[in-house]
Order: sequence, then structure tokens, then C-alpha cells
Amino acid sequence: MTSMTRTYDPARCVVFRRTKDEFGALSNMAGGFPLLVNGIVIRSTEALYQCFRFPHRPDLQREIADQRSPMTAKMKSRRHLAHSRSDWNRVRIEAMRWCLRVKLAQHRSTFGMLLLETGERPIVELSHRDSFWGAVPRADGRLMGVNALGRLLAELRDESRSLTQGQDPLAGSPRVPGALLLGKPLGGITPTSSEETGATIQASLPLFEPDHSGAG
Repeated sequence: MTSMTRTYDPARCVVFRRTKDEFGALSNMAGGFPLLVNGIVIRSTEALYQCFRFPHRPDLQREIADQRSPMTAKMKSRRHLAHSRSDWNRVRIEAMRWCLRVKLAQHRSTFGMLLLETGERPIVELSHRDSFWGAVPRADGRLMGVNALGRLLAELRDESRSLTQGQDPLAGSPRVPGALLLGKPLGGITPTSSEETGATIQASLPLFEPDHSGAG
């Protein structure tokens, strides 16, 4: 996928850029999709993805996981890019694939239904800078990029559609060597409804100490 740049006609695609767009909840920057992984509350898909960078640094994972917004989780991660696992560029696609599977498994009635509403159309994240995870506008109005996130979402949509009635989407252990969260291997994720996930998180005491750094 990493070397396969594609060109898209936005009129024939589901395109999202902002989280408030019709399909903005497909973005990792969308709030309202907390995750429960290894018994730990992760506030967003973006935070979980960024934690994959630092399996050997639980201190950084704590800092990232407890950010209240996906963007601040991403910004926290950027401060420590020098500490990313050495094979990050090789495993990041698989890491993102697993994070999206967890989001689907725990928010099928919301995120899952939105995925299905995209129909058969290509899904594209519109970006003005990132032609790897998204696609950038060209002078002719088309979009060009690897669009890795959009393609992973379309892959997940097609898998979800193939499930038989009553069958839950599953997120087994990630196919990422040495994937750890706070020192423990990442295991399979039990499917839950959005309501069950939210109730569990609301009932949980804060996992980490409050952030007094002044950051959001």
C-alpha cells in the first residue's frame, strides 16, 4: 500500500476532511469514540495509534493515552518522534488497521453504521499536506495520494458487510511484533456496544494522574 499512489474523482467518492463533515466521524480526530484496551481507557483511536509508536516507553504511552482530544494526543506524540520504534514505518499500516478494528468492535452501532452508509464508494481523507494517510487536491480538482486511511476504512467496511447477522466484528491481537501497552502485550478485543463501552468508561476511575502541564 505504501507505494501505491492513486487519483480520485471527489464526485465519485466519500470524502471527509473535518470531523463535523457528514462522514467526519470516520476520521481519527473525531471525538466520542473512547476505547477500552487491556482494561485501559484510551480516549480516542488516534491516541491508541500513537501509543503503538512507543511500546518500550510506557511513560510516553500514559501521557498520550490520557489526552482529552485526539489532536493533543497526536501533538504529544510528535514531541517524542525520536523515540519511535525503529521499524515504525514498516508496522504503522498494521497498527492503524488494528486500531480501526477496535473502533468498529466497540462502536458498531455508530461508527459501523456510518461505514456502511458509504456504500461501495472509495473513501478518501482530504488533506492539504499528507498524501500518505490522505490525498491532496490537484489543479484539475482531483485528489491524489496513497490515501492509506481511506483504503483501510473501505477494507474494514467490506469486511463488516460480509459478517452474518448477529456476528460481531472482531479485533484479534495486532499483527505488530512487540506491541505493548503499559508493558503488557496487546490482546484480542471483546466486541461491545457503544453504550456498553461508554458505561464501562464512565464507571472507571481515572487511570492516570491529572495533567497539570497546562496542555489540552
